[in-house]
Amino acid sequence: MPGTTRIIPLGGLGEVGKNMTVFEADGEVVVVDAGLAFPRDEHLGVDLILPDFSYLTDLERPVRAILLTHGHEDHVGALPYVLRQARVQEVWATKLTLGLVKSKLDEHGLLRSVELREADPEGGQVELGPFRVEFIRVAHSIPDAVAIVLETPGGRILHTGDYKLDHTPVDGLRTDVGRLAELGTRGVDLLLGDSTNAERPGMTGSERLVGEAFRQIIPVLTGRVLVASFASNVHRMQQAIDVAVDVGRKVCVVGRSMRKNINIARNLGYIDVPDEALIRPNELDDYAPGDVLILCTGSQGEPLSALVRIAYGDHPAVKVEAGDTVIISAKPVPGNELRVHDAINQLARCGAEVLHEEIAPVHVSGHGKAEELRTMLGLVRPKSVMPVHGEFRMLAAHARLAREGGVPEDRIVLAENGSVVELADGVPRIVDRIEAGVTFVDGLGVGDVHDVALRDRRHLSEDGVLIIVATLAGSNGGVAGQPELIARGFGEPGEELVVEMREEAHRVLAELLEDDVTEIKLLQEHLHDGLGQLVYDRTGRRPMILPVVVEV
Repeated sequence: MPGTTRIIPLGGLGEVGKNMTVFEADGEVVVVDAGLAFPRDEHLGVDLILPDFSYLTDLERPVRAILLTHGHEDHVGALPYVLRQARVQEVWATKLTLGLVKSKLDEHGLLRSVELREADPEGGQVELGPFRVEFIRVAHSIPDAVAIVLETPGGRILHTGDYKLDHTPVDGLRTDVGRLAELGTRGVDLLLGDSTNAERPGMTGSERLVGEAFRQIIPVLTGRVLVASFASNVHRMQQAIDVAVDVGRKVCVVGRSMRKNINIARNLGYIDVPDEALIRPNELDDYAPGDVLILCTGSQGEPLSALVRIAYGDHPAVKVEAGDTVIISAKPVPGNELRVHDAINQLARCGAEVLHEEIAPVHVSGHGKAEELRTMLGLVRPKSVMPVHGEFRMLAAHARLAREGGVPEDRIVLAENGSVVELADGVPRIVDRIEAGVTFVDGLGVGDVHDVALRDRRHLSEDGVLIIVATLAGSNGGVAGQPELIARGFGEPGEELVVEMREEAHRVLAELLEDDVTEIKLLQEHLHDGLGQLVYDRTGRRPMILPVVVEV
């Protein structure tokens, strides 16, 4: 029946990460994905970046369902935090995605907080209030990825999730082009399409190409072999394991998330490794270097990951040396390039040979390139297109492909996080905007780090801190002795500057006290301003100045 559907991206547009999109009709809400992003260097002390869920927490009714396209962190990583803050009735996901999500929710103590439902990618519709939902299998760099079809009062919507048209996937389960074509025949009013590789011409290579590269590279190596990849890339791990078993190497899995994911995938039948082929990290020294293959986390140069600890000689069980080979089987996520290069340099310093995608065919993307996006547009023949999942340049490139494919200019929606897109009678347009910022996870705190805290941390990291401790001799007295100075992070000031700062602090306090200014807050403000100007004049630095005035 004719009506209206509102589509509100809370994350994933204008960025790579924290994918999350709200669909709203007849007072009911479903959400596709709940992802996170990892901090960049400017996010000092921040562990994770989440979408701002306040739109969901303010709803009168619970969220009808969260639908997950696949098990990558940028699509499911924020789920525990959403469930803690918003009321959600159900979570729908395919078998492997559900297995990964259960483990995550169990760690957060939230396993019983929501009903978990298994989605069938082979067909069949699910009724969720005014929405009828079906799942279509797509190939990606993790098994059990799906596109999601939403029959809504405003029109039929296809959200592709992350996909590529891999004709020879490791598990034989290709993107279901037959059902996509059938969907195109039924008619798609709006396509929300993955834009990650929209700027790149051609087709993305098959996952099997990496397995073939492993078969060429690994058998001729004589030292230890380390393969670093995303912990969720089950097919990549399977192909490395297969080669190791074939050449008689034992397999050691290092890194908490990779061990956990391999166990889940083995239990669910998505990965096959003989028990006798597996060894523990503390058993590595019992085998010759040429007899082991190590699977590890750290392909993004994460500071506490297994590969980085190994590179810096900080891992309790694994070390690399001359003759060893490290294969980094992943592409750096935008913003992680410097960390990855640092890890590569450190591994090379240890004597290891490092192979990565720029010099060897050891990685392929899980996202379709321009030709595959054209194929998707041709299969589905959408009346309107809204590019999603990517930086703005990627969204714009996807929009160009849609125009070239015959989609009218006024039917292409280039939205941003927080845009409110209204789909009525099959026609989308941006009608409003909501607040859609970010939420920082910092240690055990969620959302309690604000811009001012990051500004202060940046200030400390760049210019250091100066603490002045001054003691007043009673309410009617003067300054009790010389103020004490503690300087950190802006270079050890010379004795001359220390003396000058002490004298300036003493002078400022003495003048104020002579004028009967005794309020602690005013004394601290004048100390801050006086010493701040002196330090800047002498050093060109603006350290964070913390005056402490106490009475005795």
